[in-house]
Amino acid sequence: MIEVGRVCIKIAGRESMKRCVVVKVLDNNYVEIDGEVKRKKCNIAHLEPLKDKVSIKEGASTAEVKKALEKLGVKVKETKKKEKKERPTKQKKTKTEKPKKVTTKKASKK
Repeated sequence: MIEVGRVCIKIAGRESMKRCVVVKVLDNNYVEIDGEVKRKKCNIAHLEPLKDKVSIKEGASTAEVKKALEKLGVKVKETKKKEKKERPTKQKKTKTEKPKKVTTKKASKK
């Protein structure tokens, strides 16, 4: 029942009630999914398979999965990638020489 290209609904977790597509079958209990959810490993018990199936190859990219879901009428949100901001470098502190204290020796009693 669970094969590559099968459209499912997540029924557990943060992304429950969102549609996804099986991208890769890992073993009897786990698959890799993508679609309205983040691409990740998922337990088969957390998925409800639907009758729909899309034609994608095993390990298809996120863009291919998105196109296949749009053909079915499922809108997939566009996610923005975070831009890397350059962090300012710390300036090295230079040692500032302190003025030496002038000590005077007291005259000792003789």
